[in-house]
Amino acid sequence: MKKTALLVIDFINDIVHLEGKFRDTATFVYQHQVMERANRVIAFARKNQIRPIFTKVGFSPGYLECPEHSPLFGNAKKYQALQLGTWGTEFHRNIDIQAHDLVITKHRVSAFYATALEAFLRAHQITHLLITGVSTDLAVQTTAREAHDRDYQVTLISDACGAGSLESHQFTLKELGSIAQAIDSQFLLHQTHGDLPTSS
Repeated sequence: MKKTALLVIDFINDIVHLEGKFRDTATFVYQHQVMERANRVIAFARKNQIRPIFTKVGFSPGYLECPEHSPLFGNAKKYQALQLGTWGTEFHRNIDIQAHDLVITKHRVSAFYATALEAFLRAHQITHLLITGVSTDLAVQTTAREAHDRDYQVTLISDACGAGSLESHQFTLKELGSIAQAIDSQFLLHQTHGDLPTSS
């Protein structure tokens, strides 16, 4: 397990709080208890010396990093969404993040794009990533695919991920089956002595 890290992707208020900007995803997360399951995975990671790495997506107050032409991010400035330093990009109060945890701030969908994530993983000789977070069909999927192409083994904790709809969530998990293994949190919590599943 020393070569394993846990990615906890984008559990921020604008995305997973019912009063945030992206309410479809927040509703899914609430109805399917995604954060509760993610917290169990985080606790498992801490107990087994697996470093949790938290990511948040956001832009500076002037939105200088925000691509205006993007169908996904183009209206962020208009609606004052995903602005760093505001409530919207704070981690949800119910997610188990601690003061010493590593936080990666990203300006795009992938946790790898223009961030320090890979430098950290290489420095600690990480070869296997467990992934939880939102959204399954966006940041989780993009990060998982990029991790695969960077030669990491990838395991998705399926019930600790959420999307805008159950259909999108399930379809994406099925599509990712060719590059990652998907397991549920209960299966993970019963793993001991370093016997973690890995993608083929």
